[in-house]
Amino acid sequence: MSATDPQSAFKFLSQGALIQEFTVAGHNIVQSFPEAKFYKTHNDAYLGETIGRTTNRVKGAKIENLNGRTYQLAANDGENPNSLHGGAKGWGKQDFEGPKPVNRNGKVGVQFRYWSKDGEEGYPGTVECFVWYTAGMEEGKTVLEIEYQVELVGDECEETVTGVTNHSYFHVNPGAPTTEGTVVTLGTDNYLELDAHQIPTGNITLFPSIPPAGVSFTLGPTEPAIDDCFVIDTAAPTSCAIDTRNLPLHMLATISHPNTGLHLEIHSTEPAFQFYTGDELYVPEAETDDGVKIPPRGRRSGIAIEPSRYVDCAGREEWRGMCRLSKGELWGSRSVYRAWKE
Repeated sequence: MSATDPQSAFKFLSQGALIQEFTVAGHNIVQSFPEAKFYKTHNDAYLGETIGRTTNRVKGAKIENLNGRTYQLAANDGENPNSLHGGAKGWGKQDFEGPKPVNRNGKVGVQFRYWSKDGEEGYPGTVECFVWYTAGMEEGKTVLEIEYQVELVGDECEETVTGVTNHSYFHVNPGAPTTEGTVVTLGTDNYLELDAHQIPTGNITLFPSIPPAGVSFTLGPTEPAIDDCFVIDTAAPTSCAIDTRNLPLHMLATISHPNTGLHLEIHSTEPAFQFYTGDELYVPEAETDDGVKIPPRGRRSGIAIEPSRYVDCAGREEWRGMCRLSKGELWGSRSVYRAWKE
């Protein structure tokens, strides 16, 4: 899908409605594979995937007091006893219907659709998910907008939980083995304090090892090492709408690299975002059908920026209003990615 500039285009795959290419001025700024098959065999890192039915972690891989009962989820978070990114085979590993060409809100785009059945990965209720990608050029910048919508369509229960995001790893110095030298600016320095199992303690405080919000910092070879949920809206547990699409966009993060002049800024209607410097990232070597070897990618070879609700809002009852989806409601969110080369 072109953004009207022949050097700026996007490619998507039906598996996970994932982003395979996000090309700006001739540079693909997402970590990817050249062939679709590798997303089924080499993608434990979730490259480009649509994450669902929930995002991030659910404490103890269970949800209590939903529909008056407890739901056990897949524990797939390594040494931590949590459910991660929707389970062992979350939406990023599923085949969506699409891409279907659409014109949405006056913009050229594509639509993907997925039915998640009652009981899939332990979650209650059949839900229907739509993913819309629209592209364009604005003031010389390549713009990708992602819109998500989820509806509880089955009659198995009265409520479920959901959350959707994209798990691309961005690299604005393509060709370099790591993101060292990337300049980062975050839209907030509030974050969810974590316990030893990567689950929020409930405290929202200032992140200790980066400058204040709006002040840039540069990624080094190993520091700062970040895998945390940053909070845009500290009142979200009591005020967050289940559908945020009509809310104002907020700047989450900008990244750039002096070697390439490539810039990316991410805005979203979501109240939080995970920022991950990829310190545990590993993508194994692969070989194409033509015998071309794709070298492995290691730690800090990409940066994940995932707009979302709070971590463990599905499991934490006092935060569950952010992700509880009842019959007759729509869950929704919208994020905008702007990229350019100076």
